Amino acid sequence: MTIERKRPYGYMSAEPKEREWIDMPKGQNISGYGVGILHLDDVWYPMVPGNVVNAWTYDFPVRLKAVKGLDTPTLHSGSPEVFELILAAAKELEKEGCRAISAACGFFGHFHRQLADEMDMPVGLSSLVQIPWIRATMKTGSRIGILTANAAAVSDSLLQQCGVTGSDDLVIADLRHGENFSAIMEDRGSFDNAGTRREVTEAARKLVEEDPRIGAILLECSDMPPYAWAVQAVTGRPVYDFITLIRWLNNAAMQRPYDGWI
Repeated sequence: MTIERKRPYGYMSAEPKEREWIDMPKGQNISGYGVGILHLDDVWYPMVPGNVVNAWTYDFPVRLKAVKGLDTPTLHSGSPEVFELILAAAKELEKEGCRAISAACGFFGHFHRQLADEMDMPVGLSSLVQIPWIRATMKTGSRIGILTANAAAVSDSLLQQCGVTGSDDLVIADLRHGENFSAIMEDRGSFDNAGTRREVTEAARKLVEEDPRIGAILLECSDMPPYAWAVQAVTGRPVYDFITLIRWLNNAAMQRPYDGWI
């Protein structure tokens, strides 16, 4: 069977070759991005290192793309009309050479299955898509602690869109009303970063104290990865978030040959 690709897909070695013909699709004026990341267009709060839309979070290039006109309440509601905006932005990322699509808010997950069905590349719009994999790594009877910015919006429909069947083993904590973390939902433009870290870690600590069956923590919100290390320190559990998802997508889409001494 012949595998046909519309554009180059592979690692370019530094090893010199006598001939190496490369095609570039017309209209693609940049290249080298593995993962394209969709993000909200209308938000106002600090994007500290570790945040999905802070470029210093990554040791590989990512391409950021705003979904024009999209704000937090509209995305959290899962309004159907949002999908066309998301699809248009994803198609732009595809045209710019991205090989996988992710996002910078767990509630993009409302449209995960729809977008995955439209794109000819891997799509992971919410950190929640990792739940089946996390379940497979833990002993029977374990539970997953989930920290979110809006527990009321973590609906059965959202979980189903993200490939999650059943929620009996999910224990959810909401940080929506934290003194500092609430700045993210309320677009206040600033917050006490140390205070935000304390709120996130305290919520995680409380989860595992109240339910020792929790074997892993999943940070649903794209603004929580800056505190993943602190969550792990206080819970002693593996921590998954958007960054573990994006690194996984990038590694799959941008494989490189190994080298070294033997």
